[in-house]
Order: sequence, then C-alpha cells, then structure tokens
Amino acid sequence: MNYQFKIIPSETINQIIPLVYALNDGKVSEELLKSRFAEMITQNYKCAGVFYGEELVGVSGLWFCTRHYSGKSVELDHVYILPKHRGNGLGKQFMAWIYNYVNDFGCNTMELNTYVQNYPSHKFYYNEGFEILGYHFLKKL
Repeated sequence: MNYQFKIIPSETINQIIPLVYALNDGKVSEELLKSRFAEMITQNYKCAGVFYGEELVGVSGLWFCTRHYSGKSVELDHVYILPKHRGNGLGKQFMAWIYNYVNDFGCNTMELNTYVQNYPSHKFYYNEGFEILGYHFLKKL
C-alpha cells in the first residue's frame, strides 16, 4: 500500500477528531476534542498524519519542549492507526518518518505515555527502543 506521512496544517486539524475519538472509545465528546485541539495548536503542538490516498488512517500528536533532564524533546500523544491498516509495518514506517521529522528540530529525546492495559503498544514501543522511565500520574481538579 502507498502511504504518505505529513504534518496536518492547523487550519484542517479537525480532520483528526474521528481517529482521536475512536482512540479514546468516545470518552471525550467530539465537540470537546475540537475545542481542545483549537487550543493545543497554539501551544507547541503539531500533528503528524498517515494518509492512504486522501483518507487519514493514522495520527500522532507531537509536543515540542525542552526538559531539564533530557534537553530538547518531543512527546508523542494520541498515536493511533485505524485497525484495518495495522499489522503491515505501517507503525514502524510512521515512527521512522517521525524520527526524521523531529530530528530536523534538534530533538535529543522522544517520550510518550501509553495506557497500562494497551499491551500491544508496550511491545511495539519496546521494539522501537523506548524504555520505561517512570509513571504518569493524573489528578482531576
């Protein structure tokens, strides 16, 4: 299959909403996602997309920052590929494209969070050379 990887322009960011909605099993409404992404694009956030022809089949958010312990970094967020496009090496290709893209920004490290029960993602990220650094905590205010 012929896939293309590219950064999604901020003016068309809402095209990612159905994929992020699916990733979160509908726990966050599409309207709230639209509102949040409108704010996120003003905060060192970019979104990479995987396209199969004109169809968006995968996404990964990219948060750029500098961390005291690792230097210039990018954090992957809401990485998701539609189920029918998985299992053919697309994730590995997408990650290779992302590594190359963020390298142009001078990033020294890449970080991400993945849900505790998402065992297939754990295996994937281990195979990509990621190591567990700590725990991610969340408190709702």
